Formats: sequence, structure tokens, C-alpha cells
Amino acid sequence: MVQSMTGFAVQTRDLGSISLHLELRSVNSRYLDLGFRIVDDLRAAEPAIRERISARLGRGKVECRLNLQAGHAAPRSMALNGALLDQLAAAQDGLRARFPDAPPLSVSELLRWPGMLADDSLGFDEMLPAIVALVDTALEELVATRQREGDKLADMIRERVARMRELVAQAAPRMPAVVLEYQERLTAKLRDAVASLDEDRIRQEVALYAQRIDVDEELTRLSTHLDEVERILKSAGAAGKRLDFLMQELNREANTLASKSPATDITAIAMEMKVLIEQMREQVQNLE
Repeated sequence: MVQSMTGFAVQTRDLGSISLHLELRSVNSRYLDLGFRIVDDLRAAEPAIRERISARLGRGKVECRLNLQAGHAAPRSMALNGALLDQLAAAQDGLRARFPDAPPLSVSELLRWPGMLADDSLGFDEMLPAIVALVDTALEELVATRQREGDKLADMIRERVARMRELVAQAAPRMPAVVLEYQERLTAKLRDAVASLDEDRIRQEVALYAQRIDVDEELTRLSTHLDEVERILKSAGAAGKRLDFLMQELNREANTLASKSPATDITAIAMEMKVLIEQMREQVQNLE
């Protein structure tokens, strides 16, 4: 149910003599960052497009490109402005009555006269509803691609979570034996180094150090954080920032596990955890 911030959608809508072409591209970003490349004739549609995108997406750098293209329908019809043509003819007759040598208006001059040709092309107000509908369709496609990508990322994260659970399960039963082994080694070293200390003082020092190297609390917190990762992956809504925070917490516990453990096998487990956490963190950066 989580979404990636990476996606692409393209939609085209035929409006007769012209067609609208829309592209939406989305990549990673800390916030929702919208960029627009819209043909000048349609620039006024930007506020409506921005509103539609902001309502559907929470994060990502989104680039919107909207262009006009020649339509596939028959060429648009054009007609002469009869009233304007009559006015020009009357004006020309009046002028030539005063200036007989003046040349008459040419056909090309008449065709280029402002307002002489009327066509059936759509105005912006007529195109705006089609633009909004096109944006909604493209957003549906974009969200679908982001969801498919998000599903893949979530599956990858779940695989890493499962492996971390295996590592926690390996480390937990080893810790009593690890602590006992270290107590025995430390007791022997203390006896050799400080002959003046009595057995009670030695046992106290060993017990205090054993508390410092006990990682039961870290292993419990690791399991709790992994539970929360899986819960967030199942929930709806934006998950990227919450998962990014959990990656920091997981990394902190793995670091503590590595620094406190006196056994090489537990240290190796902690190092593998850190690799898995980093792999998850890289993918979490892609989630909305």
C-alpha cells in the first residue's frame, strides 16, 4: 500500500483540429516539488493543474509537460470575414476616388488583414475542461505506476526485515553463554592481575561488567522496530519519512549491539544487520 516517488504517465486527447499531449514524470524529493513546461497558449491552465497534482501526491519532484499538437482530424475550415471585406472595399473605393493612381489591395494583403480569416479552433476556455480531465487521467496512471513500484520496494524491505529477525533470533540465545564465557575470562584475568582482591569484590566487578555488555534490551528494541516497519508497510498513506526514522533507530541499536558485544559472532551479526539496514534505507528514500 506504500507508494514509490518514481513514476511516469503520458496521455493525449484529440480535440479535432488539435490534440493535447501531457506527460507527468516523478522522481525522489524530500517534499512535493512541482515543475511545469507548458506551451504559452495553455499557460493559464497551470493553477488548475497544480491543484489537481497537489491533491493526489504528497512527495516527489514532479515535472508536468503540456503541449498542443496538430490533430488527426480533417484540416480546420477557414472563412473570410464578409463584413470586414465590405468595409475594406468601401474604404478602398473612397481612397481611389481621391487617389486614382493608388494600387488596389492585393489578395495576400487582404488575407493577412487582422480579423479577415475566421477559423474553428477552440479557445482556452473551451479547452480547460479537457485539460483538467486529461490531468486526472494522467494522475491515475502516475499513481498506479508509483504503487506498483512501491509494492516492489515493500517486498524488498520485508525480505530484509525477515533476515534481521533471523539474526535477532540467532543472537538472543547466544547472549547468556557469551556473558558467561566473558565472565570466566575476566575473572581469571582479575585473579592474575590483582591478587589482593577478595572473591566477593571480583564477583561484583564481573557482575557490573556483565550488565554493561548485556544486549537483551537492544535485541528487544530491534524486534519492536521491525514490527513497526511491517505495520507501516501495511498501512495506507505516506510512509517514507516514518520508515526513514525507523531506519535510524534500527541502525542505532545495531551499532550498540556491535559496540557492547564481546563475542566475534555477535559482532558479525551486528555488522550484517547494518548492511541490511543500509539496503532498506536506500529503498526507503524512494517511498512517498
